[in-house]
Amino acid sequence: MKENIVNMILERASRYNSREVFRFKKAGSKIYESISWESFAGESQKVSRALISLGIRPSDNIGIFSDNRPEWVISDIGIIGIRSVVVPFYATSSKQQLKYIADETQMRLIFVGNREQYEKALWLLNNTETLKKIVVFDSGIAPDNDCCIGWRKFVSLDSENRFEMEMKQRIQEIQPDDLVTIIYTSGTTGESKGVMLTHATFLYTFKIHDERLEVSDTDISACFLPLSHVFERTWTYYILYRGATNAFIDNPREIIDQLPIVKPNLMCTVPRFFEKTCEGIQSEMSKWPSLKKKIFNWSIKIGLKYSEYLSKAQKPPLGLSLRHGVADILVLRKLRNIFGGKIRFMPCAGAAISPSLVRFFHAAGIFINYGYGATETSATVSCFKSDRYDFDTCGTIMPGIEVKISEEGEILIKGGTVFKSYYKKSEETGKTLIDGWYHSGDQGYITSNGDLVMTDRIKDLMKTSSGKYVSPKKIELAFGQDPFIEQIIAIGDNRKFITALIVPSFETLKSKGRLGLQTMDNSELVVSKEIIEFYNGRVNKIQEEFAPYERVVRFKLLPESFSIQNGMLTNTLKVRRNMLIEQFKDDIDKMYLAG
Repeated sequence: MKENIVNMILERASRYNSREVFRFKKAGSKIYESISWESFAGESQKVSRALISLGIRPSDNIGIFSDNRPEWVISDIGIIGIRSVVVPFYATSSKQQLKYIADETQMRLIFVGNREQYEKALWLLNNTETLKKIVVFDSGIAPDNDCCIGWRKFVSLDSENRFEMEMKQRIQEIQPDDLVTIIYTSGTTGESKGVMLTHATFLYTFKIHDERLEVSDTDISACFLPLSHVFERTWTYYILYRGATNAFIDNPREIIDQLPIVKPNLMCTVPRFFEKTCEGIQSEMSKWPSLKKKIFNWSIKIGLKYSEYLSKAQKPPLGLSLRHGVADILVLRKLRNIFGGKIRFMPCAGAAISPSLVRFFHAAGIFINYGYGATETSATVSCFKSDRYDFDTCGTIMPGIEVKISEEGEILIKGGTVFKSYYKKSEETGKTLIDGWYHSGDQGYITSNGDLVMTDRIKDLMKTSSGKYVSPKKIELAFGQDPFIEQIIAIGDNRKFITALIVPSFETLKSKGRLGLQTMDNSELVVSKEIIEFYNGRVNKIQEEFAPYERVVRFKLLPESFSIQNGMLTNTLKVRRNMLIEQFKDDIDKMYLAG
């Protein structure tokens, strides 16, 4: 049997049969249900036969536009099972984003999830030339168009198994270099590009992860990052490869509420998840009596000392171990229970994270396995080893992957996980993929211990009008650790000094207990002289150790958080820097004109 993702799924289904592969909640239900391996494989093959019955050919590009749910992965495997190509969309994509990708890929069919996605797909049907069919996952939606079909009717299109032989033939014809997917980058700067990934790419990823991570078929992973992103998609494939169970969290906003129910051992995360969780802990702490705060801080201090020994593969001293046992009973265990109480490790990537934040969660016994990667590298390039890691790095370079640093300080990557090319963008491919080396656009270095450090996006580095280079990442990470600052973007490229747009942590601010703060809305708070003076003091304190040219000289407080909904964050929670600077151009100009 040839090695490919489809045959891997069929082999696992034959091995595990009636065992649980997916866990999910039906719409409106609070109870998790299960899908077996046998059912998963069977449903995927129904998708394959149904697509053949509709005339879908090898290499046709098929869209999936939905929140996380079992049907997403079932359709995914069904599509690649007939040598067609999956083109995922973020669940919050706009009509214009849908149109751009559908037109470029000449998409013929799209799977959609909820009512909002269905209505956008209907618009797309009338505004693109190639799209001819919509398949709707949500059973509560009755398709009102001849070009639309409900999920249950769709998977029954070949109930007589007329296309069984053709489906099997297509599986046999799958080649290692066949495209599995075209994943469009989130496009924080410039035009979104379609990254082409093959069966061989993903299979290589599985093998090198086996050398770094310990995942077994008894594990449960919580799936809450978008499956449309390379991180969760590759991780989901790897979970299937290891025979583990995947629990779908369709609403990411409910993740903290769902973890104690699902009790996962593993879960992919992004830095923003830990930042928000830490903010919630700090907000709750602010309400505690002083004795309880002291116990908490003492426990974390003990946890920090204990985790430092673990990070160096050293056995903690007996006295520290005894104190750690007490701290664990008093505080640390309760923190782990926030995540369900059974987490073994949590892969984390996608953006910069403060090392102090990683240390905090490690102190609680939450192993954040921080790493570095890109869509173009099928996600992981480096990550922590389980027994030895440096909190100030992005972990050790993965086995089988080569990394070198160019003379300009750019991170270059080569190996079996590197993408094939950008879809229909040969010029862009030629600029990025040179002699097999992927030019990441990230600045960094490799430590003497072989760990990778990513310092900044090269395009994000600011050069002030006086010629000084400044790292916005350094500023934003330092400010982001302040409990009264939720989000920040530093500005200063070709300017005479650094300014910043700051979103206060309004919950923490109002919990200070000052008279009147609780009754003021956010737009009133950000223009209050008292509040501005308060933040001025915090800004000065944060940057005491900064060089003069790195310091934020002026700032503007904003009443609304950056979010996916208002377009200021990508679907992977990265700040759309250029868009923010353009939107707040007048406010930024005023900061440079003032005084």
